[in-house]
Amino acid sequence: MQSVLRPLVAPLAVAVLLGTPVPAAAHGAPPRPAAGPKFEHRTLTVTRAALGAAYRTGCPVPPAELRLLRMSHWGFDGKVHTGSMVVHERVVKDVLYVFWKAFGAKFPIRKMRPLSAYGGSDVKAMADDNTSAFNCRQVTGNPDALSQHSFGDAIDINPLENPYVDRTGRVHPAAAARYLDRSRHVKGMIHSNSVITEAFRRIGWEWGGRWYHPDYQHFSRNGR
Repeated sequence: MQSVLRPLVAPLAVAVLLGTPVPAAAHGAPPRPAAGPKFEHRTLTVTRAALGAAYRTGCPVPPAELRLLRMSHWGFDGKVHTGSMVVHERVVKDVLYVFWKAFGAKFPIRKMRPLSAYGGSDVKAMADDNTSAFNCRQVTGNPDALSQHSFGDAIDINPLENPYVDRTGRVHPAAAARYLDRSRHVKGMIHSNSVITEAFRRIGWEWGGRWYHPDYQHFSRNGR
């Protein structure tokens, strides 16, 4: 799928559509009041240097195909913040749609920072309850497989409230074990009927919360 926000200038410059609503297309508009904070977003090109340790030799996508999204989101403090994540250029439109819907429903996101802020460490990012996308790495708990995050078309949301249980039964992050009881409805927790889950379903992405070894934080374009 083509990106909704094509770079308008040379690399290292910013392609900006600030404050412009994401086209609803067939997905429908989010339930946002007419008054109040509005969803704002920018799309920027990225460089190898800017990706830091999140990019490694042999990554399946080059930096030229990645985009840095800066967008509004509601925090756990009930205030609007601006977060950032790196995704593949082909999913920009769909990712903006999902977070537009989340913003309209005031779904809270604790933090949203690129993995370069954590030295490319998924362990550190999860422990910090950080929502993120691109990170060229192996699957957490399975070093024999390349993570879908390496392609820029997988996103982890609120990892603490939405833990991942690997094939050995280990919980990631460890502090998230108390959230394995999914009958609870706590702030930032994702369920099958959450606005986040429904928005990803509409763009054709799959939720890891339905896996045999559940990954409640994880959404991906190809279901892996």
